[in-house]
Amino acid sequence: MNKIIVTVAGVMAAAAFVPEASALPSFARQTGMACSACHQQHFPILNKFGREFKASGYTLMGAQGKVEGDNLSMPDTLNGAIMVKVRYQKDNTSSTDNVATGTANTLGDGQLQFGDELGLFFGGRVSNNIGFMFEGNTVAAADSFMSGLKIPFLFDAGKTRVSIIPFTTDTLGVQYGYELSSGGVLRSNRWAEHRREISAVQYNADQNNVPSSTANTGAATGFALVAQNDIGYVNFTKWSPNYAMGGNGSSINSYDMSSRYFRIAATPSVKDWDMVVGFGVMGGESLISDSGAAIPGGVATFWETRQTFADFQAHGLIGNNDLGVYAQFAKAPVVTTSAIGSIYGAGLTDRKVFTLGADYSLIPNVLSFGAAYRNASNGADETVNGDNALTFTAVYDFAMNVSLHANYSKYKGSSRELEGDQTSLYTLQLEAGW
Repeated sequence: MNKIIVTVAGVMAAAAFVPEASALPSFARQTGMACSACHQQHFPILNKFGREFKASGYTLMGAQGKVEGDNLSMPDTLNGAIMVKVRYQKDNTSSTDNVATGTANTLGDGQLQFGDELGLFFGGRVSNNIGFMFEGNTVAAADSFMSGLKIPFLFDAGKTRVSIIPFTTDTLGVQYGYELSSGGVLRSNRWAEHRREISAVQYNADQNNVPSSTANTGAATGFALVAQNDIGYVNFTKWSPNYAMGGNGSSINSYDMSSRYFRIAATPSVKDWDMVVGFGVMGGESLISDSGAAIPGGVATFWETRQTFADFQAHGLIGNNDLGVYAQFAKAPVVTTSAIGSIYGAGLTDRKVFTLGADYSLIPNVLSFGAAYRNASNGADETVNGDNALTFTAVYDFAMNVSLHANYSKYKGSSRELEGDQTSLYTLQLEAGW
């Protein structure tokens, strides 16, 4: 009976999780279902079916045919997709007369970012209990083509699914190995485009105080060991904050997986509200290269990977319309060991962030509006570390795989009081996948 329920859930699953973008048509092709069967409100927010599809390692099938034989069961088509993000961003900072001076324009001028992401994706079923996700960045001029790869191996243990997931990513962090929340614990599964403003975890993950090869603290390679059932999931990951380490030309040897990540989350339903309530802790000291060159071409230093966070997510109905509520708290302490620094904290004071937001669908699966508040201490001296934000969002879906996003953020606090500081940012973005 349980197998029948899981199979039905899989058939209902549609274009589920996608790194840094909307729904992936590759999964819609595999399942034969519409994107809205798996997404809450708009992409990339996952509903209960979407989380089940992702937890299955992308292996659940639907209408698509299979090639089958002894120890063989895979789709008869290699399912791929293209995802593009075209956006315009502008803030209040001083503009540059780039036409006269020949200098690059700033956000103060307003920037048209065509191909902010232009990704080539493949993903889905490899076998009965093996899946994969591959992301290729077609506009990474100086970087490797592969942006992310994970290969979930799944084993049934009664009512619990156990997964072993080797993974690597250049930008999405250790949570790329496994995460089911849509609140921004994982950078690519967030309910609004301004990730630092609506997610405490993502605020800490964008420090730019680490070596150049990991400036967004998003590079990660490791193995996630996960146990998941209807109650929730537990994830223990051994990892390194480096991309494709041990690979040809990589900056760090493959043996350096000295960082640890532990994540526990409950996924209850309370009076028709579908929730994710969790806690995460990470730590350890890991080698990070000071340059993109392979060691011994560059200099390797030890950096701390310590951070703790708690998160809450609830999806339900107000009247006949969907409402999502999200809250997070994250803390990255100052460095207390022999490490050079912390990839999540600035090092002078503890970096502490609280975010609270809500996303309401005025027209179901068509038009949503949201708002979020961030209260943050950015890790600088306590007299200048205030970094708060108020954000408003809107998403209009032209189609299930084509959407227009608008975000506006207003910043306040002691870190934003000098002349020339950024105090506002707006983003207009078109996302499309096919």
